[in-house]
This record gives sequence, C-alpha cells and structure tokens, in this order.
Amino acid sequence: MGLSFNEIRKRAIEFSHEWAEESREIAEAKTFWDGFFNVFGISRRRVAVFEEPVKNLVGEKRGWIDLFWKGTLIVEHKSAGKSLDKAFTQAADYFPGIANEADLPKYVLVSDFKRFRLYDLDEGTTHEFALSELYSKIHLFDFILGYKKQEIIDEDPVNIKAAQLMGKLHDLLKQSGYSGHQLEMFLVRIMFCLFADDTGIFSRDHFTYYLESKSRQDGSDMGTLLSELFQVLNTDVPDRQRTIDEDLNAFPYVNGSLFDEQLRIPSFDSGMRKTILECCHFDWSTVSPAIFGSLFQSVMDEEKRREIGAHYTSEKNILKAIRSLFLDDLKKEFDASRNSSQALRRMLDRISKLKFLDPACGCGNFLVIAYRELRLIEIEILKQLRRLSKDPDQTILDIDLKKVLNVDSMYGIEIEEFPARIAEVALWLVDHQMNIRLSKELGGYFVRLPLKISPHIVNDNAIRVDWEKLVPKAELSFILGNPPYAGKKRRNEQQNQDMGLIMRNRIEQYGVLDYVAAWYVKAAEYIQNTPIKVAFVSTKSITHGEQVSILWGYLLQKGIKIHFAHRTFAWTNEAKGKAAVFVVVIGFAAFDASTKVLFDYETPKSDPVEIKAKNINPYLVDQVDFVIGSRHEPICEVPAITFGSMPNDNGNFLFTDTEKDGFLKLDPGASKFIRPLISAREFLSGEKRWCLWLVDAQPAEIKAHPEILRRVENVRKFRSASKREGTKKLADYPYLFGEIRQPNSDYVVIPLHSSESRKFVPMGFLSKDNIANNSCSVVPDARLYHFGVMMSTMHMAWVRQICGRIKGDYRYSNNVVYNNFPWPKNPADKNVKEVERRAKELTTIREVFKDQCLADLYSPNLMPKRLVDAHNKLDKAVDKCYRSQPFVNELNRLRFLFRLYREYSPGSLVQNLDEFDADEDAAG
Repeated sequence: MGLSFNEIRKRAIEFSHEWAEESREIAEAKTFWDGFFNVFGISRRRVAVFEEPVKNLVGEKRGWIDLFWKGTLIVEHKSAGKSLDKAFTQAADYFPGIANEADLPKYVLVSDFKRFRLYDLDEGTTHEFALSELYSKIHLFDFILGYKKQEIIDEDPVNIKAAQLMGKLHDLLKQSGYSGHQLEMFLVRIMFCLFADDTGIFSRDHFTYYLESKSRQDGSDMGTLLSELFQVLNTDVPDRQRTIDEDLNAFPYVNGSLFDEQLRIPSFDSGMRKTILECCHFDWSTVSPAIFGSLFQSVMDEEKRREIGAHYTSEKNILKAIRSLFLDDLKKEFDASRNSSQALRRMLDRISKLKFLDPACGCGNFLVIAYRELRLIEIEILKQLRRLSKDPDQTILDIDLKKVLNVDSMYGIEIEEFPARIAEVALWLVDHQMNIRLSKELGGYFVRLPLKISPHIVNDNAIRVDWEKLVPKAELSFILGNPPYAGKKRRNEQQNQDMGLIMRNRIEQYGVLDYVAAWYVKAAEYIQNTPIKVAFVSTKSITHGEQVSILWGYLLQKGIKIHFAHRTFAWTNEAKGKAAVFVVVIGFAAFDASTKVLFDYETPKSDPVEIKAKNINPYLVDQVDFVIGSRHEPICEVPAITFGSMPNDNGNFLFTDTEKDGFLKLDPGASKFIRPLISAREFLSGEKRWCLWLVDAQPAEIKAHPEILRRVENVRKFRSASKREGTKKLADYPYLFGEIRQPNSDYVVIPLHSSESRKFVPMGFLSKDNIANNSCSVVPDARLYHFGVMMSTMHMAWVRQICGRIKGDYRYSNNVVYNNFPWPKNPADKNVKEVERRAKELTTIREVFKDQCLADLYSPNLMPKRLVDAHNKLDKAVDKCYRSQPFVNELNRLRFLFRLYREYSPGSLVQNLDEFDADEDAAG
C-alpha cells in the first residue's frame, strides 16, 4: 500500500534537511535521487536507471542520461549553482536518440541540489522551486505515484489501446481453452490489478515487478503465481502465513468479494506471459473508470473491439442526464451555503444518504460518473468547511469522514454477468481515485482498503426484478440510465415476453412501443407517492408518432410530469461507418416541479440551448400536456387523404420497362390496360414501373388477351392459397388490385417513407392516369394552396414531431400526421393566393430540373439554389397564413401549432393551463 500524503510530506521535509548543504554532482547525485524516490515510497531501481546510454544530438556523440524512467521521466542533474537552462537543453538533446516512441518521457526534471525545475511536456508548463519547498510541491509529482489528471475524451487512442491489449489477452486465453465465466472473472481481476498498480492501490509497479521477476520465461508458472496473488489479495495480513514470499506479502488486503471465488488456474505459455507483461507496462492510470467498463465489455466481442467507439456512452452525454437530474441543484445549494458551516454540514449529511438506481446499468457508466461528481462536490464542501474553521490548518482527520458517500449508495441491475462485475470494479476504482483526491486536497490520508463495502450490482433481468426488494423506494433518491431501445421489429422473444409482463392489463397496443417503454412504465409505478426523480436516455421514437398517445397517455394518467428534457440530439460515436443514434433525455417524476428546463438543438449535433419552460409535454415542447391520437377524418376542412392502391398480386400485375416491353411483344393489344405505377421509390428516384389496370375492362376483353388471362389466373391461385381470410376473399375478383383507392381526379402524392436527412418530404401533383401504389398516400382534389402548405417548413415541423419513424426515416401517417395537422385558421384571401403563386413557382422550378430525380433535388447537400429560394418564399407565404409575426425556430412553430391544435381539438387536453395562451400572445 502506498504512503499517506502526510507521510510523503514528512519525508520530503526530512529529505530537504538532509541535502540542504550538498553541492557536488559527481559525488552524491545518485544517492540524492534514490532518496528523492524514497520520499514517495518508491524504490528507484524498480522504475528508473542511472547513466542510460543514448546518442546525443550534439555532434551525434554517445551520451548518458543521468536518470531515465522510460515513458515517464528524464532527470539531468548539475552541481550547485550550475545553469538549469543548460541542463534542460542537454536533456532535450537526448530525445532524438530514444528509438522507441513509447519510451519518450512526459516530464523532464533538472536540479542542482538547491533547486528543482519540472517541465510537463504534455501540458507545456514549467514549475521551479527551492529544495526547501519540496514538501509543498508534492502534488507536482503525482505522476510518480500514478495519479494523473483525467481528461475524458471520446474515443481517446489510449482507451483503444487498452481495449486492444486486454482483447489480445482474452483471445489467447480463450484459444487455450480457458473460457466462459472463469475467463470473464479472471479478466476482471487482472483489470483491477493493472489499475491498482498504476493508481496507488498497490505500491507503484509492484504488480508488474512481481510478475516480471517471479515468473519463468516460458510462462508455465504464471497461472499459479496469479492464483496465489488472488488468494493473498483476499486474505487479511494478520491471517497470512508467516512463510509467505516477501514480495507477495507486500500486496494489500483487498476483499470486497472480488477475489472470493476460487477460479480454475489458467495455463500460460511464453506468448501469453509476454502479453500480460505488455498489459502491465501500459499506463492504466490514463484510462478513466468513467469509460473503461464499456471498453472492457467490448473485449469479449472482436467485432465490438474493432469499432470500440460505438460501444460506450460518453461522459459528455451522461452529464446531460445527471446535471439536470441532481447535479446542478447541488451546486446551487453549495453556492448558497458556502458561508455557513452548519448548512454545509447538513448538505454533507444529506449527500451521504443519497441512493441511486440504474436499472439497466451495463458496465456502470452512469453510476460511475454520478458517484464521481457527488464525491467532487463533497470535496468542495469539506474544503470550504476547513476554510471556515477557526483552525485553517486542520486536516481531514478532524472532519467526520463517516459522512462521506460510499459505493453502497449505488444500485444497478444488469442482465449480463461480465458487465455487472465490471460495474462493481469501476465503482471501487473511482472511489479510490476520489479518496486520493480527497487526501491531496485536505492533507490527510483517506483510503478505503480493505473493500468492506460494495456497490449493489445485481445480475438479473431488470424488467422481472422487483426493484423494491433491491432498494426500498422510501430510501431511493434517483433513477437514471440508458435502458435498451429495441423497436418492435428488433425485439427478441424474451423482450417481447418482458413487454407483455409489464404492459398487459395496463396499455393496449403496447406491441408497437419500443422496448425502452417498459422501463418508463415500471419506473412510473415504482415512484408513485415518492420524491424520486428519474432521467432516462431513450430513442426519440417515444416522443414521436403513435407511440406518444399509447405510452404517454398512460404515463400522464399516472401523474407523471416531465421536469427537464433534451430534445433530439445525436448520441454520437467515432466508430467508422457507424451512424449516430438520435435520442432524447427525459427527466420526470410523479409530481410537478415549479421550474422546468428544455434543451433544444439547432441541429442534432450542435450544442443545446437551454430554455425555461412552464410545462414540457410528451412531445418535448413547452406546451400543455396532451397526446395526439389517430383520427379518421381531417381536423380541418381540407381534402381527405387516402392510401394508394395495393396490388396483392404476387407481382403478376407489375412490370419494369423491360418486362412491359416483353409482355407487349406477346400481346400488343394489351397496351390499353397498361398504366404508370407510382410507388414511393419510383416517385423519388425517377424510375419507371407499370401495372395492369383492369378496373374498366370487360370480361370478354380480358378473355381476348391470353397473357392477361394467364396473369389473372396466377393471382387467383396466389390469393386462394393464402392463410389470411381477407386475401382468400380477394380471389373472387382476381383481375383487380386487392385494394383500389385510385382517385378519379388529379391528386397530390405523398411518399409514406422519406429520408429524415431531407428538409422536406418531396410531394407532387400527378394526373389520375398514374396509378398510386399503397407505398404512397394521395390527396384527391387538392389545390395549389394545399400543396403549398404541405410543402412548407410549417408542415414539416409537424411531420418531424408527429410522424413515426422506420430506421430513423419519416413514416408519414394519414390518421396521425395529416388528419391532425392544424391548417391556418381563416387565412386572408390574399395570403392564400400568395401561397398558390409561390407553390406554382415551386412546381415550375422543378420542371426546369425534370431530368433530376426528386431524391437528388431534395438531398440536403445537392438542393439547387433556385429551389431553396423558392421554398423560402413559399415558407414566408405560408407563415403569413398562420400569423403576421415570423417564427424564429422549429420549437416556436411547434408551440404555435400545438396551441392551434388545442383549439381545433379541445378534447385532447390532459390539463388546462390558460397562462400558455397569454404567454404566447405576449411573445408573438
């Protein structure tokens, strides 16, 4: 176990006194640096060598580095009074002669006995101080003890290297026949030891030294050595045999049940020994517990390991949930209490009693970050208490450390064993980091070894576990996490059963919901009549389309109120070829809050804008609570919408260009029954397809065309063989499409599916001779005015919020999107005519580019400027039909549309907040 900071400072003072009069470089330099490392409880010979030969840049002559710690430190020592500038220049000249990039140091330290000067090459900083000041500058040498400043960077190459090293060890062990639970637990223990070796739980590099010096070159005894070590780590020092190896006995007692289970001893060979030593020589202190859990989970899957960035939750995104859930409030409370010792102690006591549950914790990322942030606040409180104390020099020992938060405040449920165990270790490691930081800040020594207290991480199915038995709701403070999403088509059989278990007898039509909805429903029932707050990261789907009315209709009835929310943003990763997942963060409780915050994003990848809200409804808009259900007729007096016609023909009525030509060669007279077929694909891509349209054909005409008659017979057989009764009935008229909804007039066509990357869903006017397929919707009798409104940004704001999604793309819905859309209320004739004029211009400009397909014309990167300008003019015209004031952003448009929707459909309201109307009128 490492030295306490008090002991290190004491040794630093003794070292300064001992060397206060020395000045001869040649006579005493080596002894000086041995003593310097001893200040930190480190044996110099374990980490660094004297007089390392290296080619010097000056004249390319061979020189000797005074002291060299590979990958960490170069020391250049001079006699008293000599230039430290020259000493640094001499040290820098050695760099080109260091062949291995990994051996290049991060620090240069020069000294002349009387003075020290430390260069941090990564930070670009320099610190100079006298020998007598060493005791007060100990924090500058954290790197000697293995304590590093942590800067969490998504997809840091260091983290990839860590996963690759552990992955290599994993693969070698698995190939040797060591697999399953044994392998997983073995790797978790190795992972703990690697971190312990570099972060001060073990004496610096002692684990590395033990394996390197004690094991045979062929690796044959490595498994036995590790098994003995695990046993020692699980045995209190007084209970160990007196004859135990001295270096083995130097390891501390860890406990915490991490080393309880007796694992099968793995057999190593020389290659496996080399790999584990390679792991030992890597600096694990630079890998944060905040993300290492997911990194090591990826070790178990080679595909995930190759694309590591896709498989962990970044700290930046986790903080979006926990800041608004509890962190910002605690920081505000601290600021308000900083001048009152009594208030600070109350706050410290309250924090120590907080309890958190992540019911889908994975490797514990949310719990680790939450725990770390709470401990950092505690440290600030303790520092402030010391400042307010009458004795400013009091140490941490004078403060009641029983009030400090511990890992047993963290509860998690994880369905897989390996990530559950990693979550447990990650919390212990971040606790150790925070204890070391606490010690440094307050001058005492606070380390919790052995690990007598453990986090409550349960390996089970969170949907089937009774959360109350894990942590009584009367004791729980917050629920947080990132539950699995799984849309209805991606759920496995167990997940479908889970959905049924939670939703049955509660929510009808639950089958269309994402799997994450089960966590919302279970959390909503668990938190009834409690002050518990919840924050979940979720697919944006539960705030769009039909899922809103199904899920949130129930949640609102249970009294659930949204306290804060992040509207749609990209849950990004850096893995090549991986698209970002678009998510929301929703913070809620079973009670209302006086202040609510909405975070809006100009684009899914931009930084959020914070907006104070009176209410946040299920669509994540500052509006009253309501849900938009399915409606069979339009809410306004506009033309009705319907689907296109469905062939249900097994392809017998459909033709490509080539197939049509071949068909007409066999039966030229059949051309009168061929019509253009417009599906969403053909409409957007400009491709051509054709169909047999026999609606007006007489039986004798069909009989006169053998090729048509053959195809009709094929359709009859196909429909008759169906297991679906409705399809069998269609066999009675096999010459017709299964469902015919073709307009008798020209119409507006709307592709039901369109890429969400487009600013607009491309729509268009078609003649009645074009047969619309059921992959499109049609609006017969639509005028230019209706087309113009539907092609506007106003309509698209509604579409983006209200429509459902398939793999992220828009799924335009007749009954939910179109029939509920709030059209302008009594627009002035001149404004309607202006919309028609601008809509006509839009169609004219499209004709200019008729050789380009609509998919390309409306590509976000390819839209011609003339088309963009035409849409801008159309938007202004449509906006004036709604109101005279402009709309500043999409959220502003949605608030207005929702208000208008309330007027058209007052029965949809779940609550009635009259102040919203006054606010909107005042704001315009």
